[in-house]
Amino acid sequence: MEQNGMVLSTPAGLLKNAQSQTESAPGSASIPTGASPRAYVWIAIALAVIFFCVTLSESLLMSPTSDEPPHIASGLSYVSTGIFRGNLQHPPLLKELSGLSQLLGGIRWPRNPETESFLRGDYPKGTQPDWEIGHKLLVNNGLDRTLFWARLPFLLIASLLAILIYFWGRQMVGGLAGLCAAFLYVTDPTILGLGYTVTMDVGLTAFTVLFLFVLWRYLCNPTPARLVFCGIELGLVLCVKFSALLLLPAAGLLLLAAVIWPPEADPERKRNILDPYYIEPKKTQSSLRSSKTIGRNDPCPCGSGKKYKLCHAGANLSSAPGSSLYKRWMLCAAALLAMCLIAAVVIETLYFFPQDPLLYVHGAQLVNADHYPDYLTYMAGELQHRFTGYFAVAYLLKEPMAGILLALGGLVLLFRSKSITPLHRLFLLVPPAIFFIGTSIMAEQIGIRYILPVLPFAHLLGGMALAALFTSANKWGRWVAVASCAWLALAVAGTYPDYLPYFNESACLLRDPAKIGLDGGSKCGALWLDESNVDWGQSAKQLKLWLDRHAKGRTIRFFTPGYSLFLDDYGIPHDDASMVELGLRPFPALYVVSARQVARIPAIPETKKWLRETPPTALVGHALYVYDIKALASSP
Repeated sequence: MEQNGMVLSTPAGLLKNAQSQTESAPGSASIPTGASPRAYVWIAIALAVIFFCVTLSESLLMSPTSDEPPHIASGLSYVSTGIFRGNLQHPPLLKELSGLSQLLGGIRWPRNPETESFLRGDYPKGTQPDWEIGHKLLVNNGLDRTLFWARLPFLLIASLLAILIYFWGRQMVGGLAGLCAAFLYVTDPTILGLGYTVTMDVGLTAFTVLFLFVLWRYLCNPTPARLVFCGIELGLVLCVKFSALLLLPAAGLLLLAAVIWPPEADPERKRNILDPYYIEPKKTQSSLRSSKTIGRNDPCPCGSGKKYKLCHAGANLSSAPGSSLYKRWMLCAAALLAMCLIAAVVIETLYFFPQDPLLYVHGAQLVNADHYPDYLTYMAGELQHRFTGYFAVAYLLKEPMAGILLALGGLVLLFRSKSITPLHRLFLLVPPAIFFIGTSIMAEQIGIRYILPVLPFAHLLGGMALAALFTSANKWGRWVAVASCAWLALAVAGTYPDYLPYFNESACLLRDPAKIGLDGGSKCGALWLDESNVDWGQSAKQLKLWLDRHAKGRTIRFFTPGYSLFLDDYGIPHDDASMVELGLRPFPALYVVSARQVARIPAIPETKKWLRETPPTALVGHALYVYDIKALASSP
């Protein structure tokens, strides 16, 4: 049995073939395996270690992404000077961890006129000197060395999230399903591609799952200590990324819902005046009903050892669900307010108690302030200001098909199961729904990374389906489970190390099925999406290796704003290409074009489509298209 009787396993009607050596939970079916919960923990740890090794090796092969330099510089400046000046459009927690790691690696904040001016704020409004400072910081301290120490905390957080998903999954859907969810997480190319980067998305995902985990444990036993822990964790997640504010309505809804559908209580739970969820155990209520003649000084029939007047003499309708609903909801609101007050203290602490107590608020007002209002989003060959289904399309194209199918199967099981309580369903559905809807309305449509906090919930649903298949009485079910795992593992192996531009097989299925390979449909990604979905500047180091092997000494013509400076740092000779060349008339030259431009430029009216129609000489890192143009193109 799982501890505290709080674990709800996969649907009872679907998990059959029970054996005597099983792991089970109240209302769940038995799981046919000789493995104990302790063995599951060790397997989850092993998955996390493998994930860490894969992402670390991937990180060592990748150059800085276009968003990393300002985060790296800002984090080091925070912990070295205590001054919060750069990159305020993101809260400081993860950048501080990166800065501390850099200090551990011997990297120090440079003190020169440029950095002193930056710390004083002596720069024009709208400029971002922290990008150039970050670039110099990386180069002066060694690109590989600085990246390793700056990225190390992010690698650890992403790896530990695999273990956290198992433990939370064990509470929500059962031990085997939680372990399957951890497997889906570590074989997700989107997670692998972003897990090492000094950016906020995977960290937000990890701290979101942690907050919901501690919130669940609070609902099962609302002690003051657990309330404080929820407040601390809420403060931490709010200091990861401002989109974490979407957790506040989610937490409020879950706190209120627990009044109507309370979770099963911890055995050691005791009632207190701040507990809006306490319900008398059934055996106690029945014993009290049969003891109407008990005197106030007689022993209480509940077995507590106390006198009746000191124990259950005051038991009344307020203990029953549905009574005094308004009072209970007010207690829930008070609990959420207490969490927010504790979170506010945590936030001020992580900002080192600044002179301006509203620094967090001012930072939130800067979100998307540096984005162009007239920016056109690219999707499926078209350019528009916004696409209604952008993030849904990104999920369906960039997540492994096996994972998507398993998540859909788990969603069906979630609604069909009679053993899963409404509160469990709400915990698995409300937070991702709020994140997805909020992101779709407010976020810039430049990458699947903005809906990363939704993915662990899809992994938990997929874990339910995978566990049901593994424990199916039908042999075909187990074969499907094995095939699904093999499909996921093959995608990881076939795409390594280019996980960030991964697309599943459906990306090529309708356009160019011949390009489907061990890397899924990654060769067709530019037909669908651009920006960080396909290229985030991570492949400059790989380009240097390719040029040394296949075009040593040649000068490339290159056009991709945002990270061209690192070409010089990696020793890549290059000239700047123009939009006219890429859109109309290329010269005889060796062109290297980012997948972002291969996607966007042919979508601009009156441009030629040679970037898509000309077979590239090479596709470096699945992100940089190499064209060796031998002769002048015909005039437009």
